[in-house]
Order: sequence, then structure tokens, then C-alpha cells
Amino acid sequence: MNDTNILDKPKIHSEIERKCIEIGFTMPSDLYIGSLLKTLIASKPKGSFLELGTGIGLSLSWMVDGMDNESVLITVDNDQELIAIAEEYFGDDPRIQILCQDASNWIKTYTGTKFDLIFADAWPGKYSEIEEVLNLVKVGGFYVIDDMAAQPNWPEGHQDNVDRLVSYLEKRDDFSLTKMNWSTGVIVAVRKS
Repeated sequence: MNDTNILDKPKIHSEIERKCIEIGFTMPSDLYIGSLLKTLIASKPKGSFLELGTGIGLSLSWMVDGMDNESVLITVDNDQELIAIAEEYFGDDPRIQILCQDASNWIKTYTGTKFDLIFADAWPGKYSEIEEVLNLVKVGGFYVIDDMAAQPNWPEGHQDNVDRLVSYLEKRDDFSLTKMNWSTGVIVAVRKS
């Protein structure tokens, strides 16, 4: 099996990659996590999805590609420049709500329905407000995080944050957890109760 042979990239993906290079965006999601997100989302027809950390929209392109016409997705980021770019690509899709907000505040004040999948690709929802975010996952829903394997751009001491988060997730008995030394280090958790 050749897992580098990813044939189902979203049509818009190459354009977003080009834009990353153009603006010097250095934190794009990789193809592997995108492919996984698309697959997981496709398993939840009429689903409700949340992305924390829109960035320029690379992972969002995969998520949208996995959605059916009756699904909805909220994506949150606090960088107005990046949100403006994501809006150029996805702003006309009525299934998608793109929010330029502090994700910590958004998480603390959100009162809507729970989600079938949450992709936490930002500090909030991963290293802060973790309890609140996990409470937003439906039974049978996914909580997905990446960048759990050591990265060369990590600041001093960040491994301690990762270790604390992994330990916390391992102790939760309401989620089934799979840790994968794949892509940038991925954890997929499913709410059991």
C-alpha cells in the first residue's frame, strides 16, 4: 500500500496551496489529515461539524469535500487576513459559517447543537477549553487533533503541553481513543457516552 498516493484532493486544494505560498503561510495542514477528515466526515450524513483554527482553509477544503448537501460546518479563527482568504473560497457555500473570533471566547459562549466531528487545530479546543470542547461532541462523534508528534518549529517546553493533553485524553472513560504515529501525529477520539 502506498499511502502517499492521495488521489481525491478537493478541486480547490491546489489553489489554496498556491495562495499559501503567495502569502508565506507556513502552518498548512498536510494531505494525510485532510484525507482522514474527509473520510470521517463522509461517515456522518446530515452532520454538524466544527473546525477550530481555519487558517487559510486547506483542511476546510477536505472537510467540505466530505460533507453532503444537508451537512453544516462552523469554522473559527482569530486571524482576519486568513479568514478573508477562506471567505473568498468558501463564503458562498450556505452550509459553512466562517467566524473571525477568539476561539476561546466562542467555545465558552456557544449554546448551539453538539457536533458529529470537531477538528481542533488551534490552541483553544486542544490545549485550553478542552473540557468544554469535548462536551460539544455528540455520542458517536469524533474529536480529531493533529500535530501531536514533535515538530521542529515547536517552542521550548511545548512537548509538556502535548504530554499533558495526551495523558488527560487517555484518562477519559467517555471516549475511545486511537493515537497514530502518522501524518504529524494524530489522535482520533470517539465519544462513547
